[in-house]
Amino acid sequence: MKTMRKNNNSTNNKKYSRKRPDESKEIGILQWFHLGEYEKVEQTLNDLKTIGIKHLRTGISWADYYTKEGEAWYDWLLPRLSKEVEILPCFLYTPPSIGIAHKTSSPPKGPKRFADFMDIFINRYGEHFEWVELWNEPNNRSEYDYTLDSNWDIFCEMIICAAYWSKHLGKKVALGGMSPIDVNWLDFMAQRNVLENVDAVGIHGFPGSFDSHFRNWNDQIESVQKVLDDHNLQPEIWITEAGFSTWQYDEKQQLQEFIKVINSSATRVYWYSLYDLCPSRSTVDGFHLDEREYHFGLKDYKGKPKLLYRMMESFDLHSLKDIDWCKSSNPAAKKARKSTDKYVLVTGGAGFIGVNLANHLLNLGHKVIVYDNLSRPGVEKNLEWLLSEHDSKSIWVEIADIRNYFNLKKAVDHACMIFHLAGQVAVTTSLEDPSFDFDVNIRGTFNVLEAIRESAHQPPIIFTSTNKVYGSLHDVAFDQSDFRYVPRDRDIQKYGISESQPLDFHSPYGSSKGSAEQYVLDYARSFDLKAVVFRMSCIYGPHQFGTEDQGWVAHFLINAIKEEMIHIYGDGKQVRDILFIDDLVKAFQLAWENIEKINGEAFNIGGGLDNSISLLELVHLIEIKKDVKVDLQFDKVRTGDQVYYISDYRKLKKAVGWSPSVTMSEGIDRLYRWLQKQHKPNITIQQLTNGIAS
Repeated sequence: MKTMRKNNNSTNNKKYSRKRPDESKEIGILQWFHLGEYEKVEQTLNDLKTIGIKHLRTGISWADYYTKEGEAWYDWLLPRLSKEVEILPCFLYTPPSIGIAHKTSSPPKGPKRFADFMDIFINRYGEHFEWVELWNEPNNRSEYDYTLDSNWDIFCEMIICAAYWSKHLGKKVALGGMSPIDVNWLDFMAQRNVLENVDAVGIHGFPGSFDSHFRNWNDQIESVQKVLDDHNLQPEIWITEAGFSTWQYDEKQQLQEFIKVINSSATRVYWYSLYDLCPSRSTVDGFHLDEREYHFGLKDYKGKPKLLYRMMESFDLHSLKDIDWCKSSNPAAKKARKSTDKYVLVTGGAGFIGVNLANHLLNLGHKVIVYDNLSRPGVEKNLEWLLSEHDSKSIWVEIADIRNYFNLKKAVDHACMIFHLAGQVAVTTSLEDPSFDFDVNIRGTFNVLEAIRESAHQPPIIFTSTNKVYGSLHDVAFDQSDFRYVPRDRDIQKYGISESQPLDFHSPYGSSKGSAEQYVLDYARSFDLKAVVFRMSCIYGPHQFGTEDQGWVAHFLINAIKEEMIHIYGDGKQVRDILFIDDLVKAFQLAWENIEKINGEAFNIGGGLDNSISLLELVHLIEIKKDVKVDLQFDKVRTGDQVYYISDYRKLKKAVGWSPSVTMSEGIDRLYRWLQKQHKPNITIQQLTNGIAS
């Protein structure tokens, strides 16, 4: 298990590396595998290593073992797993051919056959594990159909024989976890001598997902301990399965439930599970009869990490509860909060733009709701920084998803102004998973608008859209030089792309953002809401964790600092105008102050012609000042990419008197200074900015 935080860039983070008295607790993860899932096993082992987990609970199917592929599969699986982790194999599932009923949850016709299977398996693979778990959720009818064994006679004989023989073969025995936790059932098992050779009693619980009236973990453990004491039994008490489903996008509560369970008095805890269930498969209860079943993972079924996984990756497990923003609420802030208090709501408030805007608003004396699901890697650092800079009584941190309407509505009901920045922001991601892009950008924005419409006071909203709503600009003709594209149209050469350019959604990202902004503008018209849209070009500045998908200026600088290859889609002559974050924040402020005047309008916003640069020009600038050749890798142009986009911001300037004030040289200087604190520099900032000035 990890005992230190992995990332110590900030002195504020050092408090999370303190030792905890409960660090001796064994914490594991549950992951079941289907026959032949070799790649999934390898990915599981890599992910467990990443988050510092050494215990794995996994299923050993009695039914699968006797299939054609079964022996070969387990011949590979057990040795492979045991090289990396300590395995708790859970033995379950009756071969249908020997069941009372033709299904894996059936009791077997011959109870001793289970012990025979244990004998075969332990003799063949026993060197790879110390413990065995006998069955899974035996008091859950989906896992063991006790209606076919109404007095539990078959089950008792089956477990007694298997436990005795497993002990005889040198293994420790865990009784399959109760689900639900039922001390009367456990007492009955003790009366029938089922626990005589049991070294650990397992319990399962899913508070907030399935167990709506769940008592706290230690109360549950105490009730189990009382039964054991009454029978003079001394097995350990394990939580062999605990989890929380994020089917309603509440990843913060998954984190909170994990913190609760690892701080319980159980000797060992297994969290369910590493991955969401694949939506194309059936659960034991049927195909999508209960959507909760499909969302218990630390990662989704495509491998995208959820909040809990990312926190486990960055923090010592027992230090998670000390992180201010992951607590249920700040007691001082909650106590000070009144029903009449009004906040500025910033969705995506922990992101690059959001945290800079929130900082500005707090400096002006506003109270701010930072609403963010922390899905973008690194934004938790932004949140930590914001909380360290300001009085926590002025900040309401809501770790939630805009797809969760009820959490969102609660925040909107307290808002006097809304800046809606949250969204899926990458073209490549939208191409890989267009349904996710649709769900976040369209459904999420619709939720915001509906929450405003249904509120008593209907706060104004400023929505951040994108220049991608203009599509690839295929109708604009270009010439090209060695380093950039140049439009032939004189007006575009002089001013850039104006709002008169026809909308032409291209790529799922462009379509989702374009659809969302049209909803925003129409709600202003149809329901008399106060709403403004900013169609933004490239924004850059401190607190930006740039990637090749989004935040390309920061991404190029980071890769130059780290001496890593820069990946360019297309020929690199694409031109963008870049806008420093402080100028965008000023535009937000002016738009808010003039909301009545500019209501229902969309504005292009960016750095304009004076702050334009091509990808190759930025690379060339870095090469000159590093006096080395930057490695580039070129790939085909991405769907919907624009070879040239410079914002014509004259409409916004005329409406509110805004124009950029931070030059490209100054802005990159300031971004680079911030990045120097995150990464070891290889070139000086003076070298870089002198190159820009020249």
